[in-house]
Order: sequence, then structure tokens, then C-alpha cells
Amino acid sequence: MTHAGAFNQGRDGDLDGLVRDFQGWVHAFAGALSELADRRLTGVDDTGRVAATISGTGRLLQVTIDPRAIRDLDHAALGQAVFQAILAARERMGEGLDETIAALSGGRSTAEPDVLQPYFDAVLRQE
Repeated sequence: MTHAGAFNQGRDGDLDGLVRDFQGWVHAFAGALSELADRRLTGVDDTGRVAATISGTGRLLQVTIDPRAIRDLDHAALGQAVFQAILAARERMGEGLDETIAALSGGRSTAEPDVLQPYFDAVLRQE
């Protein structure tokens, strides 16, 4: 059981242990974000003729346009296809971030209450 679990159950916990747990979580999260930032994610438009590649941080790295798209689409439709491809790549980035957060939280939902919230509230109320 983590030290946060002891606090959640209303027992006195080891504060130093809780800090160590927290530092471990921060380190794991930073490492996971670093790995995600190094990834290259590609998305394509609805026609499959335009592809966009972004970094894990969302930076656009490359756009590839099939010559048939240039021939068959007017400038507005081509612009929309590029936009769709970039959006698809960014959606993949978001999915990767969701997977990273789920893995780090042990599948715990972010909608669950924060187990330490009552303790933080008590500290903030003290003068």
C-alpha cells in the first residue's frame, strides 16, 4: 500500500514516505512525457491522400500530399485535407497521453476524488 493509501483510510501516515511516493510519481510522469515527446505520430485525412506527422509535443514535422490530391482537389479542399490530417495526428497524440496517464495512475480514473484533498484543505485553513 502506498503512503497515500494510509492517509485515504484516515490513518496517520508516514509524511516522509508520502513525499518519497510523490517524488517517484513525478519522476515517472516526467519520464513518460519525455518518451511521448520523442514519438512521431502520423494522421491522415478522410481520403487517405494527405498525411501529417507531428512530434509527441504536437510540433508539425512533415506533411505529405499525394499528387492525385493536388490534381483532384481545389485549394480550399486541399487545405481542409491538410487540416484533417494534422487533427488526426494530434488526436493520436492525445490518445498516447491518455494511455500514459492511465498507466501511471494504475488505471485510476481522474474523476475519482483526490485522497489527500481533506489534508490539503486542513493545511490551507490553518493560519
